Amino acid sequence: MRIDRIEELRLAAEDEAAIAHLLAEAFGTEFGGRSYFMQRHHLRLVARDPGIVGHVGLTFRAVRFPDRLAPVLGVADVATAAERRGQGIAGRLIEAVIDEGKASPAEFIALFGTAGLYEAAGFLPVSNPLRAVDMNGARTRGIIERQSANLLVMPLRDRAWDSDVPIDFLGHFF
Repeated sequence: MRIDRIEELRLAAEDEAAIAHLLAEAFGTEFGGRSYFMQRHHLRLVARDPGIVGHVGLTFRAVRFPDRLAPVLGVADVATAAERRGQGIAGRLIEAVIDEGKASPAEFIALFGTAGLYEAAGFLPVSNPLRAVDMNGARTRGIIERQSANLLVMPLRDRAWDSDVPIDFLGHFF
């Protein structure tokens, strides 16, 4: 098995179709045949053996803490082929995500999730009030303001994530 790094602008139609199929299998039909949930990613990491058996989307962006903007690597659309689950594929992809984060200017990696592999990899749960654009169904629907649920972060630099302050995602959730 190998992990490939695919920039969104270099995503081949064949790979996009394979990712869309994988995400539909993993999450149901809410993806509408797309290879992403709400918005395209900047980078994909895919596990191949020989075809695509695992996927994660990465988005590099800024989020607003009350007193500053922070560069964050957002993680989304983590999926493993049903017949390959339990073989460590998602764990290897998360390791690759952490390597990408460390090589980037991001201060944090952030994701919404409940799988134990995230905390095992070093992600920490936070409880910030959040603000984001509601884009369910790939349509702008308004602004969401809520307490974080299942938000996990990993600091990459010397800054700590302050879980007591409101965070503005300046767009959709990952």
